[in-house]
Amino acid sequence: MRKSYAPFLIPGALLSLAVIGVPFVMNIYFSFTKWDGVTSPTWTGFDNYNKLFGDETFWSSFEHNVGILVAMAIAPTILGLILAYALFDFISQRFGPRTASVIRACVYLPQVLPIAVVGVVWSWILKPDDGALDKALDTVGLKSLGQDWLGDPKLALYSIMGVMIWFQIGYPLVIFMAGLQRVDPSLYEAADLDGASWIRKFWNITVPQIRPEIFVVLLTCSIASLKVFAPIFVLTRGGPGGATNVPSYFSYQEFFEKTNVGYGSAIATTLTVLILVLTAGFLLVQRRGEDA
Repeated sequence: MRKSYAPFLIPGALLSLAVIGVPFVMNIYFSFTKWDGVTSPTWTGFDNYNKLFGDETFWSSFEHNVGILVAMAIAPTILGLILAYALFDFISQRFGPRTASVIRACVYLPQVLPIAVVGVVWSWILKPDDGALDKALDTVGLKSLGQDWLGDPKLALYSIMGVMIWFQIGYPLVIFMAGLQRVDPSLYEAADLDGASWIRKFWNITVPQIRPEIFVVLLTCSIASLKVFAPIFVLTRGGPGGATNVPSYFSYQEFFEKTNVGYGSAIATTLTVLILVLTAGFLLVQRRGEDA
């Protein structure tokens, strides 16, 4: 008699419903209310959304999130792809797979560190005057290049972007190196016989062959960039002057600092819808690419 595995899925389904489903539905409901988190919520309809779409702080936070998207998705994907191919084709061939594995582990190391620890360490590094970066510039005679990296509104966002590239690049590197393992070596051998350059092999063989991995990395990293909270919270708290504020932290401010739960829920709901649309778009493009 064939056994059903459905009963074994019930605990996980109930846990997901309790942890994700119920809070999500409650969040949608509260987004249509005015509530301070203590008294009874008052139904206000679409007032929060009307206010949201006319809120300059909300739109500026999305502009900042574009920079975070570049730092956490686009730049790490490009750099990770180039670095993975260099480790796979050059370092591994000339210095052995063990050397390539050590370099891969070193690049991936930031991913296993708690983001709070990463934020604290980088806040020490980027501290003005006596921070490690400014001290290093002073040591090599470039003291004039020292800046208030996290306190200058013109530099704070770029400083966080640099930190996030350093933190994020290990993830696509590992995924791409795993994808390169399944590429048929005869393709590279044929390209070598034809005298193809490193760039041509990379663009015409490597990129098309690991396209599924590229889609996965872009999707997961894009979602992570839209949800980014901890680095902003630890490094700048959205400052200075809102220069590094992003939707997720803006929602947190409305929820817990201003106790405007209804408005914070509207921000969170809008962000969730954007992530769902982005996911659906990525999956649609990927499916069309596979069909082609």
